[in-house]
This record gives sequence, structure tokens and C-alpha cells, in this order.
Amino acid sequence: MANKKLSEAKNAKNDEFYTQYEDIQREVNAYLEYDPDVFKDKTILLPCDDPEWSNFTKFFAQNFEAFGLKKLISTSYASESKKHKSYYQLTLFETEAPQFDETKTRTNGKIFTLTRAKNKSGRIDIDDLEWKYLKGDGDFKSEEVKALRDEADIIITNPPFSLYREFVAWLFETDKKFLIIGNKNSVTYKEIFPLIMEGKMWSGKTGWSGGLWFETKNNDDVDKVVNGINMKNVASTWFTNMDHGRRHQPLKLMTMEDNIKYSKHKEINDKGYQKYDNYDAIEVPYTDSIPSDYDGVMGVPITFLEKHNPDQFEIIGLDRYVEDNPFPGKRFDLNGNEKYARILIRKRFEL
Repeated sequence: MANKKLSEAKNAKNDEFYTQYEDIQREVNAYLEYDPDVFKDKTILLPCDDPEWSNFTKFFAQNFEAFGLKKLISTSYASESKKHKSYYQLTLFETEAPQFDETKTRTNGKIFTLTRAKNKSGRIDIDDLEWKYLKGDGDFKSEEVKALRDEADIIITNPPFSLYREFVAWLFETDKKFLIIGNKNSVTYKEIFPLIMEGKMWSGKTGWSGGLWFETKNNDDVDKVVNGINMKNVASTWFTNMDHGRRHQPLKLMTMEDNIKYSKHKEINDKGYQKYDNYDAIEVPYTDSIPSDYDGVMGVPITFLEKHNPDQFEIIGLDRYVEDNPFPGKRFDLNGNEKYARILIRKRFEL
């Protein structure tokens, strides 16, 4: 159901999903725990964020000194073609500032920067943000925002769902660290999976179960209301090329025999490990059922990626795209039935 909702949102170009502050904090803490200096003396770019609506700028501004940041840059997008009413709402940053220009509110994006304390508190925080209008609309693909990307050390954001492929391609035009939110099923995209397989992009710390909850301005598509705020659940998670501790935790596994005897999954108890009809690999329907004593190729669900330790398993392909698939573009069959996307893995060392 969540995947259907995300698809509907993408088709409607409804990209207004605002990440919760707590979700940002929980994910970012994982990188600080692994490397306390991960953000020290770094310039962070938030290329899809307006502090009036987004928690990304608020979070990093409030933690500017604690993280030892060098500079924080965030940009917002504005376009007359946008239909949703929130795009026409003037922010406090505009209406209360001397540089306010009503002629630019619908066509010009804004850039916010933070480098120093402006007030007498002596502490750098969100009140020290400086802003001005961009020359263009703030599209991340513009030369104006590309220049900011090239200046930054780390890029962090929740990019528009409808432009996810383009955004990731934009990221990989440079060699930057990044932390972004994306649809869990995006790992099966032909543009994204090679990056996963080659170890250029991987799952963040937050688990995949349940997806993420976002604030939404779309009153016609709400899953629940919390304290008067419209919330929507989307099948999404974090993706990154920054290291965190969970990525190096090996899965604790049982042998094939023990799994068949003691697994909590009746399918494994009853049928054991079956081979695909049209590919030489065994079907492993649950990550916790990966056998410790099998050296061949195994097909696992995409949720395996949240537990993947690259030192423990090698990713060798995705069903539809694997080179020796006898039916290129087709997923694998088991007992005459096509299985949902399977990632092919192989054990790297003796467990």
C-alpha cells in the first residue's frame, strides 16, 4: 500500500514530504558515533531546503558549533508552474527582511548561508542564517546550484521523489559525500543498482521496516494527523556513501540444517532451500535465513541491504540485470511463479 501511495505521489509530482527532525537526528547520530569528526571543518549543502518548511536546515544550524561545521548552505526552489498553495505562501524570512522583493517570490529560489554568529549570544544557530534570492529558480540542476554542490564537502537532503534518478546522477557528477532519502524500491532501478553493487552507495543506519513518516502539505493525501499536523507514511529510507557502525556488523547466521529445523519461518521449515527454475541460485526469502554454510549464489530480498556487511557478502547482481540471466530483463521463477526482485549475493569468507 505504501508503494502504491508513493507511486501516486510521484505521478502527481507531489514532492512535498517534509522530513521529521527526530528522523534526521537519529540518522546523523549514527555517523557521529562512528566518527565524531565526520562533519568537522566541512561545508554542508542542503540543496532542496527552505528553513521555513524544512527541518534539515534547522537541525544543522542548531548543531553548527557542536559538529564543528565550517559552513552551511541551503537552497530552496521556487517556480510559477507549481500548483500547490504552499509555494505561494511568503515565508517569515522574506516578509520580515529588507531584501524582500515580491516580484521574485514565485520565480526565484533562495540561498541561506551560515558561517558566523551575528547576534550578541555568541553562539551560532538558526538566528544567524543569512539569505538572499538566487538569480534563478533554485533547481538543483542549474549551474548556480551546481557551483554550490562543487563547493560543498557533504550533500544532505530529501530530494524530490519524482526526480530521484536525476538527483542521484547529479550527485555522482562529483566525488562528494552524501546522505539522502529515497524510495526503498529505488535500489532496483537500473541507474541505481550498479552504484549499490559497486559499493559507491549503501543503506543508511535507519532500519527499513515501516518506512518513514513525513509531514505533508497536501490535505488530500494524509495517513494520520498528529497534533494538527498532516502526516504521510512513505516506503523510503536513507542512502549514503558515508560509513557507519552498523555497516560493519556481520549477520549472525545458522547452518542450512539448523535453519530448516529451527527457523521461525514456516516456509523454510517446510520447503528448505529451493533452486530457481531458470537460474543457478537458491531462494532465500528472509535475510535472517541466509545459511552460514552455503558457498554458492543466493537470491535475497532487497531488504537485505539494510543489514549488508560488504566484508561478509559480495553482491554480484540483481535478477533482471545479472549478466548470465538466461532471460534478460526477467525476474526469476520458483515452481513456475515469478519472485519479486532478488539481489544475488555470495559469501566472502568462512563464518
